[in-house]
Amino acid sequence: MSAPAIHEDAEVHRLAEVAPGARIAAGAKVGPFCVVGPEVVLGPGVELKSHVVVAGCTEVGAGTVIFPFASIGEVPQDLKFRGEKTRLVIGRNNRIREHVTMNPGTEGGGGVTSIGDDCLLMAGAHVAHDCRLGDRVILVNHAAVAGHCVIEDDVIVGGLSGVHQFVRIGRGAMIGALSMVTADVLPHGLVQGPRAGLDGLNLVGLKRRGTAREDIHALRDLYAALGGGQMRQTARQIAESPDPRAATVQEVLDFILGPSDRSFLSPQ
Repeated sequence: MSAPAIHEDAEVHRLAEVAPGARIAAGAKVGPFCVVGPEVVLGPGVELKSHVVVAGCTEVGAGTVIFPFASIGEVPQDLKFRGEKTRLVIGRNNRIREHVTMNPGTEGGGGVTSIGDDCLLMAGAHVAHDCRLGDRVILVNHAAVAGHCVIEDDVIVGGLSGVHQFVRIGRGAMIGALSMVTADVLPHGLVQGPRAGLDGLNLVGLKRRGTAREDIHALRDLYAALGGGQMRQTARQIAESPDPRAATVQEVLDFILGPSDRSFLSPQ
């Protein structure tokens, strides 16, 4: 196996272990007691603080910082995994804090776990195999995302919360702390509770992102219309109507009518 490809402008501490075959780009920093596996690619400006393990076929995007004792790319916690070659792809400018764990995909789940750009994964958070996280996702301390989940852009998952396998969480949703999410969450929804329910819109998040007032009112009307059960049927009827609608409303309708085997948390 070839020697590690370490760019001359990268910094690798003498107490770090970088396996032959690893690739480390310009400006990257690998701190003391880090372990970098033979199929790892660290992009420009990536920083591993110390005591970080990056294993498997893992790619870390430019500017991402990984803090001590994180375990990135180790084998999935899935008893069906048989050592097949799968990947973990992490985007740009992420902040991955202490004791975070991320696993690559599995053959049965498509083979790739992916993290978008500008995410913050706080201490102890977990991202399981075959998950897809969008951009600007925040997982607060010890939030756990089970296998095959899809978390869209601008979602916040509160501390000590759990997301059940195969769940989708739509763009801009907010999951309160200590919540257990067992069904799909509509875009811009606000969810909380031990067996989480949909408590309305994430109004704070909508306003922070500059959503127009008329679009927020349109979303409120849509959520009210969806609250009577038979959510897919109601969404299909609204989608087939010729009336013009806000882009945010269309986004929610597309989410409901998209592919999923799970039910939805219904507006209360």
